[in-house]
Amino acid sequence: MKYDLTGKVALVTGASGGIGLATAQLFAESGATVVLSARRTDLIEAEAKRLTDAGHSAIAIAADVTNAAQVETLISGTVERFGRLDYAVNNAGVIAEATATHELKHEDWDRQIAVNLTAVWVSMRYELAQMVKQGSGSIVNLSSVSGLRGYAGLAGYSASKHGVVGLSKSAGVEYAPQGIRVNALCPGFVETPMTAALVNDPAGQDFIKAANPMHRAAQAEQIAGTIVWLCSDESSFVTAQALAADGGMTA
Repeated sequence: MKYDLTGKVALVTGASGGIGLATAQLFAESGATVVLSARRTDLIEAEAKRLTDAGHSAIAIAADVTNAAQVETLISGTVERFGRLDYAVNNAGVIAEATATHELKHEDWDRQIAVNLTAVWVSMRYELAQMVKQGSGSIVNLSSVSGLRGYAGLAGYSASKHGVVGLSKSAGVEYAPQGIRVNALCPGFVETPMTAALVNDPAGQDFIKAANPMHRAAQAEQIAGTIVWLCSDESSFVTAQALAADGGMTA
């Protein structure tokens, strides 16, 4: 499904591949001006050029979401260039190798909390400040089914993603009177570069089929469609929610 987002400005972090890139592309195809952000300047500039060559409006602004100064520059640069920020998708994330909780390395815990949770809060600080000035806006934060239930070996990742759900619900309640919506999206298994080792392995495919009533992983484009719907006016009465897009895993 395509939306008419002409005149809107959308920011997507983690936009160099996977769900982030698919989301940026759908925003652009729906008429929005899209800002692609990630740490890899070469990748997002190439993707922004591909979109503009196709007749869409897109630019790339590199930023490390764990660096507050770079995040501030990302948001201020977007607003200086386009005058507003209508949609923000905080998608950048990492996952450490599965390990027992008592064997989880301190640096792996810190990295997952820093990228998956703290960086979302930092990004929201600047995104919300602009949206409050406008009196409108929609934010989608990427959580996971691991933000809705526990998984053995993923304590650090699950803790960070549960935090995203709580952060999104609280902010959604707080800013609803100001015309701003905040939701968390909780995907299940999705075919992305991050999950390639699992979805391309026969044993991993069997695991996905057993865990998922649809017996398959989602495509990034399917998750992107849900994200853009959450941003659009088609979901104008939806806020402070943690929406599972998981093929029925958490049912």
